[in-house]
Amino acid sequence: MREHHHPHREYGDGHDGFEKRPGRERGGRGPRVFAPGDLKLLLLALIAEQPCHGYDLIRQIEGMFDGAYSPSPGVIYPTLTFLEESELISGDAEGGKKRYSVTEAGRLSLQDQAIALDGVRMRIDVSKRSLRGHDRPAEIHEAVHNLRHALQMHHGRWNPQEILRVRDLLNNTARAIVDGPATPSAQESAE
Repeated sequence: MREHHHPHREYGDGHDGFEKRPGRERGGRGPRVFAPGDLKLLLLALIAEQPCHGYDLIRQIEGMFDGAYSPSPGVIYPTLTFLEESELISGDAEGGKKRYSVTEAGRLSLQDQAIALDGVRMRIDVSKRSLRGHDRPAEIHEAVHNLRHALQMHHGRWNPQEILRVRDLLNNTARAIVDGPATPSAQESAE
C-alpha cells in the first residue's frame, strides 16, 4: 500500500521542499537542508510530540531555522498525505482544517528510526549554524527570537484593537528597517 503513492516524486529529486526567503540570494539555493526522507521523519516526530495542523508544522520547522528557511506548503501537505495514507498519522478534520496525530504504527516507526531522526536533527543544527553565519548578527538573531516569543505568549489574547496595535508596531518596525538609518539631523549637519 505504501509504495504506489510515488513518495519520491514529492520527497526526492534533489528537492528539499524549502523555499528561500526573498532577498537571500547568495548564489544558488544555499545549503541543502534535508536529505530525501528527512522531512517525512521530522514531520512524524513533530506530530508525535503534539497533535497539530499543517500550518503549525510549517511554523515549527521555520522556527528551527530561525526564519531563514520556510517549508513550502506544496511539499508539507503532500508529505502529510503520504504519512496519513501510510497509516503513520491520522488526520481529524475540525472546522475544515485537518489536525494530525500519530498512530501506534507511527510511534513504532519512530522507535525503529531513532538513529535516523538524530541524524535529521543534527543536519538541521548544522544547516542553521551555517545559515546564521551568513545571516544576521547574534544580537539581531536574539531580538528576532524575543519577538517570536512575545507573539507566542500573546496567543489567545487577540482582540480587534490588539491585532491592529501589534500589526502597526510590526509594520512600522519593518518599514524603519528597510528605510535604513535616519538622515543626519539639522544639528549634526550644522557641526
